Amino acid sequence: MRTAKTATARALIDPEIKAKAETILKELGLSVSNAYELFYRQVIAQRGLPFELHIPNGKTMEAIENSRKGNGKRFSTPDDLFKDSKTI
Repeated sequence: MRTAKTATARALIDPEIKAKAETILKELGLSVSNAYELFYRQVIAQRGLPFELHIPNGKTMEAIENSRKGNGKRFSTPDDLFKDSKTI
């Protein structure tokens, strides 16, 4: 037997992120309410967040910051990238 859905969950979200996510949810045939419930159900099933959450190490954070600034190496092809990464 299912109970009536009477609880409310609210969150403040960046408008751009909200719009992008809602577009994807709509393509999946899900409402925002459906998505919230799915997320909550997965939190219960996993007894935590339903995805891995890590704090990046210093080297990764430096790479992220450089990327955000437009710095760093650029590669013409994926092969060039992988060849370069083998030398690290």
